[in-house]
Parts: sequence; C-alpha cells; structure tokens
Amino acid sequence: MRDIEDLRELREYDAGAPPLDDATRERVRVRLFAAMNAETGPAPAVRHRRPVLRIALTGAVAAAVVGGVLVAEQDNGSGGGQAAPPPGATSPVMQNVSAQTVLKGAAAYARHHEQAARPRDDQFIYTKETIRQTDTGTGATETFTDENWRSVDDSKPSWVMEVGKGWWSPPLKGGEITWPPQDWATLKKLPTDPKRLILTLAPGTGPSAGPSAQPSTAPSAGSPDMDERLSGISDQMWSMVHFQLAGLLKLVPVMPDGLRPAAYEALGMVPGVKSVPNQKDAKGRTGVAITYDDPTSPDGGYGDYFIFDPKTYQFLGFRDESASRNGKHATEVIQLSSLDSWAVVDKAKQRP
Repeated sequence: MRDIEDLRELREYDAGAPPLDDATRERVRVRLFAAMNAETGPAPAVRHRRPVLRIALTGAVAAAVVGGVLVAEQDNGSGGGQAAPPPGATSPVMQNVSAQTVLKGAAAYARHHEQAARPRDDQFIYTKETIRQTDTGTGATETFTDENWRSVDDSKPSWVMEVGKGWWSPPLKGGEITWPPQDWATLKKLPTDPKRLILTLAPGTGPSAGPSAQPSTAPSAGSPDMDERLSGISDQMWSMVHFQLAGLLKLVPVMPDGLRPAAYEALGMVPGVKSVPNQKDAKGRTGVAITYDDPTSPDGGYGDYFIFDPKTYQFLGFRDESASRNGKHATEVIQLSSLDSWAVVDKAKQRP
C-alpha cells in the first residue's frame, strides 16, 4: 500500500509545471505497458518530447511499474451513464449497449463522411486544432490554436505543437518505437476489422511486437477461435487495449481508409466503456461522451472523454481532466480540443 501511496504522491508532484498533455500521457502509458509485458530485454525506447523534469518523473513511474505496481495516470472522470459489466461470461460484443450504440454510430458516420487520405511518403500531414484549457480553481480559460506538420514516413523532422508551443520532433532512431505509430506505412498495417484490431493490440501482439506481427498472431475475421480469444482477455489486457485504441483515436487525426471506423467499433467492445451525456467540446457544442472505468486503476477512472454529436454521432472533440500539485497547491485543469481542418502538403510549415 505504501508503494501505491508513494506513486500517487509522485503522480501529483509537479514542481510548478502545467499538467501533462494527452500526447505525453499516452507515450508514458505505452512505455509502462511495454515494460510490463516484455518477455526479454529492456523496454522499447519511446521518444519523449517534454521538458527534462517530466522525463525524469515518468522514468521513475516506469521503474515502479516494472517492479509490479500499476498507477493510474488520471483522476476519476465525473459523470453518469451506464457502465459496462466486467469481462467474463458474456461476449465483449454484448456489453454496454449504450456506449456501443454511440461508437457504432460514430463508425458509420466516419465510413460515409471522412475524406480518404493517400499521401506520398515524402509529404506531410497538416492538422489545425482548437484547444481550450480551463483551471477549475480560478476559472481562468485559455484558447490555443495548434498546427502540426507530421512527416508521412517519419523520415523528416515534424513540427508539432501542444497548447500553443511548438518544436521540431526528429524522426525515430533505430530501435525506437512509439504508440500510436508516426508513419503512414505502419498505420496501414493495422487491421480494419475491429476484432482483429483488438487481438493485434493485446499484449504479445501490440506495439511491443509491432503491427507487422499481426498476420501471424491474430486469427482471420470470422475464424472459430476469434470470439474465444476475445473472451479470454484479462482486465489488465483490456486496459492496455483501451489505452492503445484511445491513443490511436486521439493522436492520429488522419488515418488510412477503414482504420478509424474499426477503432471506434473496437473501443465499443472494451468492458468498462460508458456513455456520459451533456458534455461540451472546445467550440461549445453539447454532445454525448464516451469514457472508461479502468478496473486495474487504483481510483477506477480515466478522465478522458470522446465527445460525439448526440444525433449523427459525428466526432466533435476530446475532453481531458488532469490534476497536478505544486507543494500544497493542487490544480485541476479541463482541456477541450477539436480538429478544425487537415490536409496533405508537400513540406513542413506549408499551409493548404
């Protein structure tokens, strides 16, 4: 118990820095899971982009997790809704009908409305996002416009922004991996069948093994053992699958054909996802949100919300709740984000 308390204090420690952003939190979690599930050798290298202090803190947490303690990255999200029953006797497909209705609707909307992207390896994917950040203690709100230029094959430096601050992100070095994948070729290897996608992301076939391992480890769609393998996934494995799906959907705004609908439907199969009504996005639009109750987390919550239009199920944006502590002063921040536009361009810093 003392280990968990120590790690909770570490999670809350901040030394005056703002709360961790979505991208950093996802990269930290994937490193922790990779370390927990690696059979041999050290955990794969994951590229960090935040200040040295945060790298040191996340490294300390990673060491604790390798020692056998799993610490939640988020405080519990508030809100009602119907939570899914725990995994067990029923098939994942039958759990949490309310959340599944939203996510299946989102998948259908994406299939019919999302514009296909077929970039060349030498191009960049440009995205423009609105970020609205509120300190719940003071009520102070800031709005940022983040513009990103991602190298399609990750062979060139990418320009990335988080809450108004930008920098050049170098390509991955040999032996480094990251989740979600940065290059289009790796994204295209991910299955567009939701069940196969889940089995690809489960421990042993996920990012530590690499998407290229998917054809030999995940059964083909409709095979007899597909549902049997899904029903055998443990709580911890479901937690890993969820955070990888959430990271994919949150941090990859432009995907190969069919991948986003598959990810939405796969997310609906995760036990613990639930719907939360009356959530607003960065532009003030009210929608229905999907969040997650993690059975492996000490406080049971995730704190992140995918927000959808309540009638069409069009994706509107994200809501993220985070907390930090500077001495005795605790700060809670709500961050809302919405994708404004995207395009394929020929070079970094080129606007469409």
